[in-house]
Amino acid sequence: MTIPAPLASAPSRALPPGACDAHSHVFGPFDRFPPIERSVYALPEAAPEIHFAVRNTLGVARGVLTQPAPYANDPNAMLAAIAGAPRALRGVAVTDASVDDSTLERWRTGGIVGLRFTEMRTPSGERYPGSVGFAALEALAPRMREIGMHAQLWASASQLAEHLPALLRLGVPLVIDHMGCPDPRQGPDGPAFAGIVDLLADGALWMKLVICRLSAGGSDYARIRPLHDRLVERAPHRLVWGSDWPYVRIQPTPDAGYLADVAQDWVQDDELIRRILVANPAKLYDFNEEEKA
Repeated sequence: MTIPAPLASAPSRALPPGACDAHSHVFGPFDRFPPIERSVYALPEAAPEIHFAVRNTLGVARGVLTQPAPYANDPNAMLAAIAGAPRALRGVAVTDASVDDSTLERWRTGGIVGLRFTEMRTPSGERYPGSVGFAALEALAPRMREIGMHAQLWASASQLAEHLPALLRLGVPLVIDHMGCPDPRQGPDGPAFAGIVDLLADGALWMKLVICRLSAGGSDYARIRPLHDRLVERAPHRLVWGSDWPYVRIQPTPDAGYLADVAQDWVQDDELIRRILVANPAKLYDFNEEEKA
C-alpha cells in the first residue's frame, strides 16, 4: 500500500544559508525502486522530486537521506536521488558484514557517508524487516574506518547506555538517532540520557536533534524541550538537526516547517543555530562550503 507523502509549510523564520536537514527519507519511484522487504507501514510516495520540493519549501540547501527499512541493504533509490543532486545530498545506507569491499567503495563514491544499525523494535517487539543490529557494526568497523564511513545508531537510551562502551572502542564515528530515544518522563537527568550527554560533551559522539518520535501522539513537543535544552547547553558542537520527513508511523503527521520553527525557537542564539544547522553537518557529512547553493 502506498500513500501520498506529506507536504511541508514554509518556516515562519528563514533558515540560515547552507542549512541541512540531516534526517529524511526517499521512497521510490516504486516502478524503478520497489521495496525488497515487507513493510510494517504504508509506503509514502516520496520520490526525489517530491523530496526536492520539500527541501525547497523548508529552505534547506542540504539533506542527508537515511535508508528506510523496506529497502533493506539495497540503497539504489537513495543513490539515484543523490546522483540527481550530488552537491545537496548525502546518504546513510544499511548492510551487514556480507557486503564486499567494492560495493562499499562504490556507495561511498556515490555519496553514502555512513551505515545505520538498529536495535529498536516494532510495536509488536520484532526487529524491523530489513534492519541490521549493532553486532554487524563490530564486524564492519575496520572497513568503515578505512573508507571514511560513520555509524548511525537507532536504539533506546537504555540500549545505548549498554552498548556504547564497546562500540566506542571500534574507532568509528558514532551518530545517535532521534536524540537517543530517552524516556521524557525521566527528564534530562535520567541516568541513561545523562551518560549519553556526557559522551557528547566530551566529543565522543554526534547526536541528531530529531524530536517528532519522542512526542506523545506526534505533537506534544513541550515535554521534550528539557532534554533538547540540555543537549544544546552541553554539546552544541556535536548536534545536527533533522525533520524525519515523510513521517512513517507517526500520527498526526508532523509539519516539517513547524519543526524547523521549533528548532530555531528552542535554540534562539543565531550563532548556535548556524552551528547546528550548517557548520556541524558540513563537517560530519563531508559537505564543502561551495555546496551551499
